[in-house]
Amino acid sequence: MENQQQAEKIIKEHVLWALGAGLVPIPLIDVAAVTLVQLDMLKQLCRLYGKDYSDSEGKVLLSALTGGTLARLGASALKALPGIGTLLGGVSMTIMSGASTYAVGRVAIAHFTSGGNLFDLDLHSAKKVYEEEFEKGKTYASNLEKEKKATSSSPDDVISKLEKLAQLKEKGVITEEEFEVQKQKLLERL
Repeated sequence: MENQQQAEKIIKEHVLWALGAGLVPIPLIDVAAVTLVQLDMLKQLCRLYGKDYSDSEGKVLLSALTGGTLARLGASALKALPGIGTLLGGVSMTIMSGASTYAVGRVAIAHFTSGGNLFDLDLHSAKKVYEEEFEKGKTYASNLEKEKKATSSSPDDVISKLEKLAQLKEKGVITEEEFEVQKQKLLERL
């Protein structure tokens, strides 16, 4: 059970990194960054489950599971279009990167917990699992993205919230004590 919890933590961390890597504004560099994130995740999962790891086998596995990078290249290529292309390409690449990373991690965990290693994976079965987990990964990545945005605040956002909080105190909607507690929470975000 401890391995499972640690594995889930590794996947979550790498999905978050993949979300960030998907935002790299330069087409193709974003794909390379996500691939590096996924390779690092595989390496950490192999270490966790006591399995041998090699970069070359990791790359072969990623290429086979993700079906190459054609779909990701499409989202990445959108970034080359000025303005709206960058925005749409960044958004779609971000979620796809997170979903793919999630799916790769889930495939690895399932295989390692059944006694397999990086070198004996049945790619046909693994691709089916990958596709199912990719769909789940879209929701997972989207939720992580929303959670990340909700917990991180820019200084301007914090100042705006502090001003609104002060207005609520002045109008008597909240007490001085409630104001102080909420103010402290906001200041901790900076």
